Amino acid sequence: MPPWPEPVERVASFLRDSGAEARIEEFAVATPTAVDAARAAGCELAQIAKAVVFDCGDRFVVALTPGDRRADAGKVASAAEAARAKVARPAQVVEATGFEPGAVAPFPLPGVAATFIDQMLLTQDKVWVGAGSPSHLAALAPAELVRLTHARAGDLVERLPEPGGVSDARPG
Repeated sequence: MPPWPEPVERVASFLRDSGAEARIEEFAVATPTAVDAARAAGCELAQIAKAVVFDCGDRFVVALTPGDRRADAGKVASAAEAARAKVARPAQVVEATGFEPGAVAPFPLPGVAATFIDQMLLTQDKVWVGAGSPSHLAALAPAELVRLTHARAGDLVERLPEPGGVSDARPG
């Protein structure tokens, strides 16, 4: 069996050294998006933990959010105690994580100051995360993900629109 690409080996080594209960899988199809990853892994979109890198001005942070939701930059900035947070540009993603966009693993992240995890991911039995390449994912329990990333939990995602329109509409 040929060796995995270097970034995947970096993730596998981190998992071994951490005594993690996790499994890395290689897929025949690329998994750069949450939809692609869920399809390949045969799981619900909400079980994909997207690692979104944010530029907070003087540091980078990562928000782990469910695949079926969008990270809310304002909530991430608040969690990071930063004046603002914006999604990092591709070159910044590589600088902060050592991984290419679409292949970001949540560990090891040498250039990331903090990691946050959306509380909805903690309700899953198992989540899938990027593992260093567009065709590798790792499966693990959310509690293990928190242990490995030292992530702080909170509400990090945009609210879904209320069915039927605006939620604070009042009768006329």
